[in-house]
Amino acid sequence: MNQNLSLYKIFFTVANAGNISRAAGELYISQPAISKSIQRLEQSLDTVLFTRTSRGVRLTDEGKLLYDHVKTAFDAIETGEEQLRMAADLGIGHLRIGVSTTLCKYLLLPYLQEFIKLYPHIRITIECQSSNRTLQLLEEQKIDIGLISKPEHNTHIQFHPIEEIEDIFVASKNYLDNLFLRTKEEKYDILSTATLMLLDKDNMTRQYIDDYLAEQKLEPNTLLEVTTMDLLIDFAKIGLGVACVIKKFVQKELDNQTLQEIPLEFAIHKRQVGFAYLKSSYPSHALQEFISFCSKTKRGNIDL
Repeated sequence: MNQNLSLYKIFFTVANAGNISRAAGELYISQPAISKSIQRLEQSLDTVLFTRTSRGVRLTDEGKLLYDHVKTAFDAIETGEEQLRMAADLGIGHLRIGVSTTLCKYLLLPYLQEFIKLYPHIRITIECQSSNRTLQLLEEQKIDIGLISKPEHNTHIQFHPIEEIEDIFVASKNYLDNLFLRTKEEKYDILSTATLMLLDKDNMTRQYIDDYLAEQKLEPNTLLEVTTMDLLIDFAKIGLGVACVIKKFVQKELDNQTLQEIPLEFAIHKRQVGFAYLKSSYPSHALQEFISFCSKTKRGNIDL
């Protein structure tokens, strides 16, 4: 479009009014200014848009052709403005969240359950990916916010911790009894002799546990890798091996003794989980509301 939008606005108003004087009143500008603007537009398009009559002005055939397109454009602008007003009034928006399957089930869902009660018109999209992939999606701006374990080195994100988690090793009583009969190993040697079940290597938790095992100079005899923590928990419950899980997520099994925690000579350091978003990006209205909600919400007030 080579012309200033204001010229098309004047053209559109004059065409609707059918009279330059009436259009001048609607636009709060002088009649000469309107006539001059119409002349400029006609000269630039090298065509006559209006014919003058005793009652005002009338569109030429060329003017009618242009008017149909200009009307479509201004109708679209008006629709956009109306939708923006509606979005502001109703809190309409779109929030894209990245999260691992495990953190989605055990941590994110309780937040979402309360959030959508307050903001029912915000559309939620969930990308269930590993924490490493979630960070990548954040940097590519394909999601707005991610629920992840706090990365050690990342200056590009703003991190809001919501929970401290503790990684532990668990197994069923039957598995531990049978393992002891076979090996006569002390408790802290179990990790070297048992079938050790861990998340796959793409997972941030797995990388954290690998570092721990390396620090303790522990080399598993048999290793079983799975994709989700729910599978780790289920496999441990049926006696398939020793699983590394997040303690909070198996508290019920520990309480009813379906699973037993393996005592460690050196405990695994606790780590933080929280919401992360890019520092450099301007947060949308939906993201601002979600961050504000999460900051005000206490974990103790959310039922898991």
